[in-house]
This record gives sequence, C-alpha cells and structure tokens, in this order.
Amino acid sequence: MASLDQASAHGRLRAYLHTTQLLGSIHSTLYYDQNTAMPAAGAPWRGEQLALLARQLHGRQSCREYSDLVAAAEAELATDADPGARRNLVLLRQELERQRRLDPVLVGRIAEAQARGYALWQQAKADQNFALFSPALAELVSLRQEQARQLAEPRSCWETLAQTFEPDISKQRLRELFEPLRQQLPGLLAQAASLPPLPPANWDLQEAAQDQLCETLLLEWGYDASRCQRSRSPHPFSTTIGPADFRITTRIVAGLPFSAFLATAHEWGHSLYEQGLPRSGEHFFPWPLGEATSMAVHESQSIFFECRLARSAAFAERWYPRFRSALGRDAWGNGRRFWRSINPMRAGLTRVEADELSYCLHIVLRFELELALLEEDLPVEELPERWNSGMEQLLGLRPGHDGEGCLQDVHWSEGLFGYFPSYALGHLISAQLSEAMAAELGPIEAQIAAGNEAAILAWLGRKVWLLGRRVNAEQLVEQITGRPLSAEPFLAYLRDKLARLAD
Repeated sequence: MASLDQASAHGRLRAYLHTTQLLGSIHSTLYYDQNTAMPAAGAPWRGEQLALLARQLHGRQSCREYSDLVAAAEAELATDADPGARRNLVLLRQELERQRRLDPVLVGRIAEAQARGYALWQQAKADQNFALFSPALAELVSLRQEQARQLAEPRSCWETLAQTFEPDISKQRLRELFEPLRQQLPGLLAQAASLPPLPPANWDLQEAAQDQLCETLLLEWGYDASRCQRSRSPHPFSTTIGPADFRITTRIVAGLPFSAFLATAHEWGHSLYEQGLPRSGEHFFPWPLGEATSMAVHESQSIFFECRLARSAAFAERWYPRFRSALGRDAWGNGRRFWRSINPMRAGLTRVEADELSYCLHIVLRFELELALLEEDLPVEELPERWNSGMEQLLGLRPGHDGEGCLQDVHWSEGLFGYFPSYALGHLISAQLSEAMAAELGPIEAQIAAGNEAAILAWLGRKVWLLGRRVNAEQLVEQITGRPLSAEPFLAYLRDKLARLAD
C-alpha cells in the first residue's frame, strides 16, 4: 500500500483531510450544543457560526489545492492494489465533484436557513402553529431545489438530495419496497386490534427513575463515560464529535414512561455502530471509507437494539422486576403483560412513539409529502391539511393540532429532504440481517434470555460495522444475507410477533 508518511501524496491528502474533519467536528459540536444547551436567543448568532463553518468546509472540499491532492493520490495509487484505498479515493472524488458544482453563497444560505428553521420550528411546535414555521420551510424547499439544480445529476430533485443519506437510491426502488408495506400493514394493524386488552395505562415514572433505568441499560450495553455522553434534547439523536467522543440525547415525555428507555436503546444502537466503524487511529482515517454505509444501515442498527432487543419478550422478562422496583408497585402482574405494554401495537399520531406495525406507514406519508413539496409544486401552506388527510388514509387518525401533525419531526426544519425513507428501510434491513444472525448464532431471543448480548454485538461488529462504505446498503444486505433486500422478512417478523402476542 502507498506510504502514508507526509512526503507521499496519500500522506499529504491525509493531513489535509484531518484538518477538514476537525472543522466538521466543530460544526457537529455546535449543532449538539444548539439542540441541548443553547438558549433560544442564541439562534441568530449560531446560524452565522454554522454558516461560516459550512462555507469554510465547502471551500476546503472544492478548492484547487484539494483537487490537486486527490489527483496526486489517485496517480500514486495507480500501482497500489489495495481495494480499500481505491474505494476511499473513489468516494473522495465523487464528493469533490459534487462540492465543486455548488455555489459557496448557496452553501452559506442553507446553513443560515437551517439554524433559523430549527429555531422557528421549536417555537411553532410549542405553540402548535404551523404558520410560524411555514415561511422558513418554504425557504428551505427553495434552497434545496436550487442545490439539486446546481448538482445537475441524472436524477430527480428528491433523488439528488437523498443521495446524501442513501447512496444509489431511487424513487422507483423505494416504491417497490414500500408497496407491500402500504398493502399489508393496515391489515396487520386491524388484526392487532383483536389482541387481549393491555393493562390499564394508569402509571408513570418519575424522571429520576427513568434516568436511572436508561443509565443501567447503557452500562449493560457497553457505555463508557470516558468516551460517551447522554443529554436531553427536544428530539432524540446521536452524533459523533470525534474518534473518542460519542454523544446521544433522549427526552422524558410525561405519560409515556417507556419513551426515554426505548429512545435510549435506539440512539445507543446508532452510537454503537459509529463506535464500531472501520476508522483507524486518532486521525479518524481512512475517510470516508470508515463512515456509515448509509442512513438506512444506521437506522437498521438503532432499530435492532430498540425493537429486536429492548422490545423482545426475553428482554421484558429480565427487565420487568427493574421497572416494577422503579415504579414502587406492580402495574402488570407478570413479565408477559409487561412485554405487552412495551409492544402496544396500535396506530398513533407520533412517529417516534410508533409501534413496529404502524411505524413504516408514517414514513410512507412523509416520503409522499416530500415528493409533493419538491417535485409536484405543493404549496407549503397546504402541508398541514395534506398531512392530516394522509394520516386518515393510512392510519385512520387525524391530528388535533399541528404540533402532533406536520410539526412533530425536526428534519424538515433543517431541510433534510430524502432522510425519512431510511427509517423504513432500516426496519427492512434489520429484519433481514436478524434472519442471517439467527441462522448463525441461533434464536436471538435465546441469546437475550441468557444475557449474551456480547455475542450479538460481536456478530454485528464483524458482519455489518466493519464494512463501512465499502458497499452501499443493498449491497451490504445481499453480501451478508445472500439475497436482495425485500419487505418480506420484516412482514414475516411482524406476523410472527402478532401471533405470539395473541397466545
């Protein structure tokens, strides 16, 4: 392999990318602070800070100096047979060409609009008033459409924006994967309505008790306080600041005592994936080969820890005594009824609190609305009504106000169009990977019952995490499972779970 000392072309590129990554980590730190500790009045200044960093990052990733460094490394690599190094340079070249097409002024305007949009979204959600956020959303739609025009890829506007999250995805492929969900999930929801009634929802947990349960879960799943941090934010998320600095956030929701616990499991799944990616040394290199395969694969890991582990019957049996102790009384009677409580299996208005049956229908709605906003000239002002009618059609529910309707998610406040389908794809990928894991390790529930999460983590680290961006999401699935990605393993898992809940 080509030498990585400073004298080599690859070494000079590595040093340049290290500085770029430092700037990117500063951006991530400011974003984390904005979501966890920054006072609301700090939003305008934070917008200017983020815009400045965005322009600097764009300049470093599109300038002549960087282009020359990549070209020199490509020439040096001509005699290097290492496939990882070759793939890394292909990815760097691809991103370089994308960045060179973007106007720096547009990059700065997007960053400022994101900070402004986030602040207005928080206010609008709190006030349950979409009109407060509508102008910011309209601006973000316009800016992202301009971004797609400048990138000028042989894809539609939405597909171009989605490449950031899901390389090689297309609307046609998503429709193929989502159609079985649209067709079969409503029937499964109707079937779930006949399940035995849940225990009365007449209990809640104090914040301190919820925090303690979350802390215990993280410690059992490998949380290291010297490398990790958990905070509160309006919307749970995970982010990586540096090679030994991993952050997650959760939130306590009154009347939803499982919310913080399940969100912690979900976000820790994200963080474990980040911690297991094939990055080397303190310089966070190779890059971008050591980044996540895609957001769908990222979501498959968080969904695995939330749904396959924390919502499993075996896990419920182990944790039932702890929740009973935290509550100070027994609200369930036995571990099985506790398991039923963690798996309500009924349609709800909120995506992040949705059960496994209804979750993907929330995503189908958002996918269709994004296409309408970006490619079908849907006026932003009409979004709330389109959202509400879509909820009625897909889930039989209608939001009572904008806060539990089209303002519930943070993503559009940052112009992250193209992100939502990764959540549903994550469910499909998680199910198909779980089948492959069970074929090798034996039933996953048996591993959980034995407290053998270490074997599960080792399998994921060996099979999934180490691939990084050597492949795209569908290639990863086919490489590990031996067949193309399909909705059927996920639907089969849901049918089996419903049958077990009905026993």
